[in-house]
Amino acid sequence: MSGTARDQTPRRMIAVIILIPVAVAVALWAFSWPAARIAPRDLPVGIAGPAAAADQLEQRFEERAGAFAPHRYPDEAAARRAIEDRVVYGAVIVTQRGPHLLTATAASPMVAQLLTEAVTAQAPAGTRVPVTDVVAAAPADPRGSALGASILPMALAGVGGGAVVTLLGLRGARAAITLTAASALVGITATALAHSWLRVLTGDWWTEAGAIGLTVLAISAGIAGLAALLGRAGLALGGLTMVLLGNSFAGVTSAPELLPEPAGLLGQWLPPGAGGSLLRSVAFFDGAAAGTPLLTLTLWAALGVVALLVTGRSRRPMTAPARNNADAEPAPAG
Repeated sequence: MSGTARDQTPRRMIAVIILIPVAVAVALWAFSWPAARIAPRDLPVGIAGPAAAADQLEQRFEERAGAFAPHRYPDEAAARRAIEDRVVYGAVIVTQRGPHLLTATAASPMVAQLLTEAVTAQAPAGTRVPVTDVVAAAPADPRGSALGASILPMALAGVGGGAVVTLLGLRGARAAITLTAASALVGITATALAHSWLRVLTGDWWTEAGAIGLTVLAISAGIAGLAALLGRAGLALGGLTMVLLGNSFAGVTSAPELLPEPAGLLGQWLPPGAGGSLLRSVAFFDGAAAGTPLLTLTLWAALGVVALLVTGRSRRPMTAPARNNADAEPAPAG
């Protein structure tokens, strides 16, 4: 071993000793911090009923220091439509017999439980609060566990696809076509498992496949595009962003409004969170509120593909390489 190599060995050992705890700390922060700080933050909830009683109920919600964002509706039918359109997570209908709670476990079982506890606590002692699940979760997945667990596999599929295309040296249009085809097949395969076999999705089959495929494409194209622009540093940056931040800040197992700021908002700007919101909309709400996550995923996918095409074209040889003199044909004899 040369003297230079021996001099570098202690530095490498120290770097590994320091980097491993740092990596663990970052991972614990990304995954544990949002879970440890779950609480309602401007959670949209509807209120309907006689003006005087509705005013009192709205005031009670506003006293919770920004936990809820009340929306007033003229009657129960309007409140139900707001839930079905994903404007609010639930609604309290004030009646002569007491409050009646409308929930949507398909939007978030955790929020439905939280609203049930909050409304029950505010009701007069001994009052039974009836609860109606307006948009129910899939009977095979009443707690939404399978839907929440689907985000990490989609993220890993996207990261793996972007990394494989990069490491295989695919560039330009070939890389874009490969990622698009692979993402489409992932969408079909995942929907066959989640919808047809597990029955945890209940929407239109091909729309769900398109949502999953677009999510994987947004992740894989984003990572491959970063790698094309920044090299291996872009590959590492994209992978860490999608898995650490995108997955842990997605809010699919709870709700974006339950995560600490700015995790909930940031998670919806990244493909895993946007993909989870889009899949929930098309699987249970007939596409309601799908516009924003659809736009987010499309932008990620489009920017990644553009980066691949631009860098692939710029790296293409502008002229044919000169032939070796030894391979040149001998000049004809004079």
